[in-house]
Amino acid sequence: MAARRELTFLLAEPERRLLRAIAARLPPWMTSDGLTVLGMVGALGTGVAYALSTLSAAWLWAASALLVVNWFGDSLDGTLARVRRAERPRYGYYLDHVVDAFSTAAIGAGIGLSPYVDLGVALAGVLAYLILSINIYLESQAFGVFRLGYSRIGPTEARIVLVAGNIALALSGPGATVAPVATGAAAALVVGMFVMVAVRIGRNLSQLARLEPPPPPPPPPPPPPSVYRRTAFTAASASTYPAPTSHSP
Repeated sequence: MAARRELTFLLAEPERRLLRAIAARLPPWMTSDGLTVLGMVGALGTGVAYALSTLSAAWLWAASALLVVNWFGDSLDGTLARVRRAERPRYGYYLDHVVDAFSTAAIGAGIGLSPYVDLGVALAGVLAYLILSINIYLESQAFGVFRLGYSRIGPTEARIVLVAGNIALALSGPGATVAPVATGAAAALVVGMFVMVAVRIGRNLSQLARLEPPPPPPPPPPPPPSVYRRTAFTAASASTYPAPTSHSP
């Protein structure tokens, strides 16, 4: 049974209307799989642009543009299938989330290879994002609801944060404090992501415990049956009072 989609993040409703309007105007040769590939290319390009920002901060503008390409392909592939009534739920679910995992790794690795954010912090961000995503996938199976996002923050808002950071870094110019500030801000975001997923996991476990309470403890075992034990007294009694014998008439 397909999980019900529940979009609660800040830009969910205006984004949904925009994507449906775009999907209705795409040419017939544009397919959902093609958009998925486009989104993956945008993610790989974003990672490369971040890594090349070691040569020039101008590559941060390219990274921002490629994040838009990634949003276009990643957000529009499923919408196009729904608009054209050409959905393949299991195929699309599997492909979309596999591509999302590789895209997250590519972007995070690129950020870590840039001169602005420590590689360890960037990889911790990748780990946190993947844990957030895995929890969403598990929720869709446990509760039958696919909640794409955490509270008011979803993938689109995450891209906007990255673009805003790129613009700030590109305009700030080189400086001794730029990298420590950027790494500190990234570390704070990573900690916030881990806190969010920990709170959500705790809430999910509490709800599941109410839906499926533990079984009552089993009843205690019955007492063992009494066993006749032959003692010296019973042996003497048996010899003093022999059992009666039968006599033939």
